[in-house]
Amino acid sequence: MIWYFVKLLILLPLVGGMAFGALWLWRKYQPGMMVGQNDRSLKLLEALPMGTFGKLAVVEFEGKKILLSVTRGRIEKIAEGDSYRGR
Repeated sequence: MIWYFVKLLILLPLVGGMAFGALWLWRKYQPGMMVGQNDRSLKLLEALPMGTFGKLAVVEFEGKKILLSVTRGRIEKIAEGDSYRGR
């Protein structure tokens, strides 16, 4: 019985640390959100989840901001320039 608690005390922090490390790496190296975007012609400025499979994304391309609707099957341009901001 004591061997069970020894294994639990060793493996539980190890598994928790591995989960934390995996989430940290995923967040750091998530595509589109990397630090080296300054020299790219296309930049993802914001992404907002909308429901289960859709999201709204603001990208910058050649100095213009474009609002996109992204779902599983398609990507649609909603607005261009500063017209996506509320009044």
